[in-house]
Amino acid sequence: MKKLMALAMALLCAVSFMGCNKNKKSGGLIKVGIINNPPSESGYRAANVADFANVFTKENGYETKTYYSIKNDEQLTAASQFITDGVDYLLISAAATDGWESVLKQAERAGIKVFLFDRMLNVNAKLYEAAVVSDMANEGETAVAWLKAQKLPEYRVIHIQGAMGSDAQIGRTGALEAEFTKGTMKKVVQQTATWDEAEAKKIVESVINSGDKFNVIYAENDGMAKGAVAALDEAGITHGVNGDVIVMGFDCNKWALRELLKGNWNYDGQCSPFQAAKIDEMIKSGNVAAKKVINPEKGFDAKTITQADIDTYGLGD
Repeated sequence: MKKLMALAMALLCAVSFMGCNKNKKSGGLIKVGIINNPPSESGYRAANVADFANVFTKENGYETKTYYSIKNDEQLTAASQFITDGVDYLLISAAATDGWESVLKQAERAGIKVFLFDRMLNVNAKLYEAAVVSDMANEGETAVAWLKAQKLPEYRVIHIQGAMGSDAQIGRTGALEAEFTKGTMKKVVQQTATWDEAEAKKIVESVINSGDKFNVIYAENDGMAKGAVAALDEAGITHGVNGDVIVMGFDCNKWALRELLKGNWNYDGQCSPFQAAKIDEMIKSGNVAAKKVINPEKGFDAKTITQADIDTYGLGD
């Protein structure tokens, strides 16, 4: 009899414990681990980081851990640690597209759902719930189509790339590389500045000092375009509308779009940093309508841009 009573009490305790755990889980915060590039990377990234910080808050129902790095191996280590910590969701903007399969499989085994943002990964699509991203290849195609429409007698291009292997670099490089391959444009130099303004300036200074002729600077973000222009200014080389060198950037920081409005730059490609609200919606509703959600984006021409465009689409101050 005593044994039966003891067994009954044990079962009652177990049921009570399970009920308490269920209530705690349903009434508690959603645990999220965010892997991103640091806000210092660019104006775009600062806006992207702020967007996620504003959405994934305790007030909005989240317990959030965030890790920033531009190094893929450091991001992978952090993601693995978040999985060990027992997050419910892992949100990833990867420094590089490759190397993520094993970590995402680790998350799958742990029952952790993964969302990609800003950048795609070279992994099986079943390993993540959805990706809310820019179409980086389309950004490059739009920019190169604009450049070809300028109908220059010749195209001698300084191509300043972002962090090699990142989705943004691969996408923005693709269409221009195709023109180099066809011989319709001349590759004066093609070199990474890893999104850094000072490094971009050094690349252009080196070309100027070599005496190689060029008439286009295609920089894969605004910061690198700014560094390139600084080198042109120091050398007394004109640029922008009616200048000797066409200047192209990406991301649409307000300060960069103002350079277009003033005619100092020629083109800027939009890259929307706002993905957090869509991911929040999918997490809360449990409804993932599409595996890949593309932010609509456009390119801006110095000859047609308006102050209203800057106010509507510009990032930062």
